[in-house]
Amino acid sequence: MALLDGRVVIVTGAGRGLGRAHALELARNGATVVVNDLNVGLQGQADDAELSPADEVVAEIEAMGGTAVTNGASVSDWGAMEALVNDTVERFGDLHAVVNNAGFLRDRMLTSMSEDDFDAVINVHLKGSFTVARHACAYWREQGKAGKPVSGRIVNTTSGAGLWGNVGQANYASAKAGIAMLTTIEALEMQRYDVTANCISPIAATRMLGSIGMEAGTEGWHRLDPENASPVVAWLCSAESGWLTGQLLRVDGNKLIKVDGYTLDAEYESKSGEMLTVDELSVGVRKLFGAFPKGLVIK
Repeated sequence: MALLDGRVVIVTGAGRGLGRAHALELARNGATVVVNDLNVGLQGQADDAELSPADEVVAEIEAMGGTAVTNGASVSDWGAMEALVNDTVERFGDLHAVVNNAGFLRDRMLTSMSEDDFDAVINVHLKGSFTVARHACAYWREQGKAGKPVSGRIVNTTSGAGLWGNVGQANYASAKAGIAMLTTIEALEMQRYDVTANCISPIAATRMLGSIGMEAGTEGWHRLDPENASPVVAWLCSAESGWLTGQLLRVDGNKLIKVDGYTLDAEYESKSGEMLTVDELSVGVRKLFGAFPKGLVIK
């Protein structure tokens, strides 16, 4: 029996890059895959290709003997994503996992970024990740309350920019940081219904990274190959992964790295034992960061 036999998975942004690799890997492991893709360019503009990338992915899955269907709705469309979840359940009898991967870039320096540049990226990356998971979670909660078995899985996608920041990506990095915390909330709220939520941070040469000069090799295995993260996604979508939730995993080539969240570091306490005052912060903050200018006397 394959790892994902009998499991139904929705993958967003599955026409190209990471999403395509995830959809194919899920199918290879036995999953029925719903390939969601809006078929847009790098900056969210319409793509006029005769055969959509999603249709091509479905054809590849069917050629290997798997089952897949396309969905061309925007992840930012609340009603369309509710319909996607409902239609998936009606067609295949259940839903076991959602993989939130859809997104595009509109990189600008902060002073050049327009309101639309910011809103459009947040709308797809962050709102889109929330919308798909929200409707899936409503279904799983309903199943759980009815006493039916639930084995729900949410796999979200963040990035290094969302964890450590990057110049020119205020919109993208903010969205990706939000997705990391969204994953934590989903894990906390849905654990009681046997639903897990985990987040991956893949290092991969997709169209987006290619646009800023990062390209994968053309032959053989490469550290930046989008396929490197897909076995991790497949495992996270399986029943076997049910013990792991609320985690952030970075995939770097053939390495899987556990990423910890915010941690408390050094501290400075008011000498009075009461609230901090502005008078002591000039010294207190320097103590906190170990930044002592020459000649400064620390009392």
